[in-house]
Amino acid sequence: MARYFIIYKPFGVLCQFSGEGQTLVSLFDFPKEVYPVGRLDKDSEGLLIITDDKSLNHHLLNPRFGHQRTYYAQVEGAPEPESLKALMQGVMINVDGRDYKTKPAIAKILDPIPSLPDRDPPIRYRASIPDTWVSLTLIEGKNRQVRKMTAAIGHPTLRLVRWSMEKLTIQGFKVGEVLELDEQTIYHKLGLTGFKKTEGNKSRR
Repeated sequence: MARYFIIYKPFGVLCQFSGEGQTLVSLFDFPKEVYPVGRLDKDSEGLLIITDDKSLNHHLLNPRFGHQRTYYAQVEGAPEPESLKALMQGVMINVDGRDYKTKPAIAKILDPIPSLPDRDPPIRYRASIPDTWVSLTLIEGKNRQVRKMTAAIGHPTLRLVRWSMEKLTIQGFKVGEVLELDEQTIYHKLGLTGFKKTEGNKSRR
């Protein structure tokens, strides 16, 4: 039977189980068969799914099965409505050395600011430069896409937290917290209740 874990990945932790630096093994004694679905950069935080369900992994990572993932980005400055509109319509970013126009997204200012655990270490505070929290919901996941998108509108990302995938969120989680869910719950929250799994969905890392 497949296992499903969701975690609040801390800043500075690598999305892998081996290698140099702080890895996922520092957070929890995970079963040997599981692996992270997708990845968050070392300097990003938030929701990460860890499982041995290969069918779920395929469905969430295959571009033709677009699913909503929402990020909270603390950006430098205060984006104007026109900048948010550009994010929603698509902006040009560099992907693997080529120009790429992002797919339509949902972008809005978060007011009040989200209630998130403090980051360790905190971002560098500069009294002369304001910052703003933006919610950005995508249906694709290019490498460092959110950071590239906010940079494209002139507002570099200072802190980035993946808040949710569909209805699966880290609401109420502490940094580094790990929660195991059953298959029915995670499929329901991801909007995959009618999704048919394939056989042989276990793989060792």
